[in-house]
Amino acid sequence: MLQQLSIHNYAIIKEVNIQFTNGFNIITGETGAGKSIILGALSLLLGDRADVQVLLAKDKKCTIEGVLTMPTNNATISQLLKEYNIDEEADIVIRRELAPNGKSRAFINDTPVNLTQLRQLSSLLIDLHQQFDNSELGEQDVQRAILDGIANTGEALKVYQKEYKQYNALKKDIALLQHTQQEAAKNYDYNKFLYNELADVNLQPNAIETSEAQLKTALHTENIKATLNNATLLLTAGEQPIIPLLKQLSTALKQISSVYPKATELQQRVHSCQLELTDIADELEGQNDALQIDEEKMAALTDVVNLGNKLLKKHQLTSTNQLIALKQKLEQELLLTDNHELLITKKLQELATLETNCTALAQALHLARCNVVQSFTLQINALLTQVGMPNASIQVQVTQAAQLSMYGYSSIQFLFDANRTGNYEPIAKVASGGELSRLMLCIKSLVADAVQLPILIFDEIDTGISGEAAKQVGIIMQQLALQHQVLCITHQAQIAAKATTHYYVYKTMEHDVVTTAIRVLPMQERVTIIAQMLSGAKPTQAALQIAKEMMN
Repeated sequence: MLQQLSIHNYAIIKEVNIQFTNGFNIITGETGAGKSIILGALSLLLGDRADVQVLLAKDKKCTIEGVLTMPTNNATISQLLKEYNIDEEADIVIRRELAPNGKSRAFINDTPVNLTQLRQLSSLLIDLHQQFDNSELGEQDVQRAILDGIANTGEALKVYQKEYKQYNALKKDIALLQHTQQEAAKNYDYNKFLYNELADVNLQPNAIETSEAQLKTALHTENIKATLNNATLLLTAGEQPIIPLLKQLSTALKQISSVYPKATELQQRVHSCQLELTDIADELEGQNDALQIDEEKMAALTDVVNLGNKLLKKHQLTSTNQLIALKQKLEQELLLTDNHELLITKKLQELATLETNCTALAQALHLARCNVVQSFTLQINALLTQVGMPNASIQVQVTQAAQLSMYGYSSIQFLFDANRTGNYEPIAKVASGGELSRLMLCIKSLVADAVQLPILIFDEIDTGISGEAAKQVGIIMQQLALQHQVLCITHQAQIAAKATTHYYVYKTMEHDVVTTAIRVLPMQERVTIIAQMLSGAKPTQAALQIAKEMMN
């Protein structure tokens, strides 16, 4: 239950602190005194958007705080508190703050939360025409939720939706795979040709670059051999070969080293040069002998270079290794295309199994909904008579849709006939505002237990009714209040008389500023206020007596 509501600096409310009771709480008061403003403040606790225009004192922040009793055995609320890292306590304290700069903050048990989190939690505690709003009664999702509440399909719906989410996700995966396969198939033949062309060449790493270097050498073999031969002759033969000259120089220096010691070091250096050049001469001769002109090898190298460069130009690449990487990429794409068919076939089999499961679960949901239609319509129609609409009735059509959806395959339509014409039309199309209000009350009286809403709040539910109809509306609310806390703003004495606790909203003048105040009426004053609602500001003795009788 909502134990306490504190409002500070909101609209024409400077500060009020309302202690609510369990059962049926009625709020009445002067026109324009601020009754609906109180509910406007309460709606901020439920996650409505805030606007700085609501600040009474523009330089001070607005604070609204509600203290609610933690419902027992409500696993959903406990789970949400755990997810939000909020301590679970006996009371749930929701606070909303709006600063003059427009910044809004929300807290649950002093833990900051965002508006989405606030709405998720508060919607499980309070129904302020949020879940089944009058204007939304004509919407199929709302009608489905109402019927599911009556049919108690909550757990079965959760099981179905878990399966349906997997089914829907797999459908999307398959569609993506099929699209990818279609795109890949368009290029399959061309990619296969490109791959075969690269595979036939069978290039090894750096093959083109290596072949170019080898071919360049082969093309200059004769010139290289001549140069190597000339170099060998310069060192070992000819008119003045270098190596024999160095040998003579070394011998000469050695001969004078006994009388000129410095010649020893020079002789050793010359001898080292002689040995090094001798080794070079041997290497030159060996390389000269090894170099041979191989026409077949040159042709093969030419083929590799020409074909390689052609492929590089064709694919706008610059190296052998890039061509190899392209071949590997094409191979993977071809394999993926080849395997797509098998993968899609496997996933389609999985989808068929999921669809079978979903269909069975949807059929069970559909049957559960159909099974409660007759009793639901009988009860609603009886309640419509009770609230002053004896000629009105509803029909509920539950048909099977062509495709599965998040809620099964039931298509639900509430139809309404206000005047026993036998012509039933969709509720949103034919029901007036007053009819919708009373119809909503009748529906809420049936579904409140099923959807586990401990607190029900009604604003202007009595629009367009009076007399016996208003009395019956009060009785229905009184019955609702046996299991739920009910808060109701009303102008009808017949409804106010049924309340457990009566709150009166009035205006006060403070420092030339009009503000709103609220107080609980004691029994005798309740009689006076209800009598005023019946006959005016100065109630007659007859009105006072009627008020007493109504309260009894």
